[in-house]
Amino acid sequence: MANFDGEKPIYIQMAEWIEENILTGVFPEETQIPSTTEISAMYRINPATALKGVNILVDKGIIYKKRGLGMFVSSGAEQKIRGERKQEFFEKYVKALVSEAQKLQISKNEIITMIEKGCDNNERD
Repeated sequence: MANFDGEKPIYIQMAEWIEENILTGVFPEETQIPSTTEISAMYRINPATALKGVNILVDKGIIYKKRGLGMFVSSGAEQKIRGERKQEFFEKYVKALVSEAQKLQISKNEIITMIEKGCDNNERD
């Protein structure tokens, strides 16, 4: 269940919620997603806000409209979302990590060792 609050506009959060559901298999490719009317009623948001969020995903090619039937997840949507998120991850986290590591004079090999340690600790949890 989505909880639309925070600093981001609701329509952006709604689009991200749909993307998250595509990535986790709740909305598989070529299946129908809830209508903007259903989403607006479910989460008590303005239908125009819901439509704005859906239109972002239509413009990105993540979902498409079948006239008279509703909105559907595009073929290749999951791969497209993962690609965008990997790029965002690189921009937001990896560049910041490398920048901070350079300030602290942490070598590339030390960074790799730290990441491996973090991954190993996560696998045990």
